[in-house]
Amino acid sequence: MELTSTEKEFFMCEAIEEAKKAASKLEVPIGAVVVLNGEIIGRGHNLREVSHDATTHAEMIAIREANQHLGNWRLEDTQLFVTLEPCPMCSGAMILSRVKELYYGAPDPKGGTAGTLMNLLGDERFNHQVTIEKGILEEECAALLTNFFRTLRASKKAAKQARKELEQEKEE
Repeated sequence: MELTSTEKEFFMCEAIEEAKKAASKLEVPIGAVVVLNGEIIGRGHNLREVSHDATTHAEMIAIREANQHLGNWRLEDTQLFVTLEPCPMCSGAMILSRVKELYYGAPDPKGGTAGTLMNLLGDERFNHQVTIEKGILEEECAALLTNFFRTLRASKKAAKQARKELEQEKEE
């Protein structure tokens, strides 16, 4: 099923909503949805801090939910929409679950394995390859991350300053 640009933007907006849920929990704002025949069958957002589990990336959660929805580990003919280019673990999960297409918003120059740092999803040595389209609502996806980390740095700086002032008061 060929998606229109309007459909792609709609599903990426759904992934953005998931990313906002992550941010509200002080998680890195990354969201994902798995789509089959125009229907969202899996949703996820980062939960590493809350779960204390390094594998609870948005894509992994969305893939698990889609597997449960279908009662099958194979996600053939599905599309995965994610706000940030996937890491090696998530790309591996897409290959193993046979996701057909990946659409992502912002590139990840430090860990992206859908073409930026490397391209695991197109490596023909694997038994399955995933078609990739990048840059869907890229500015909005990147802004979520930029604003989150800017706010996080500012709050850490303010906390450090408050501790410093408290220490000075104790010394006086």
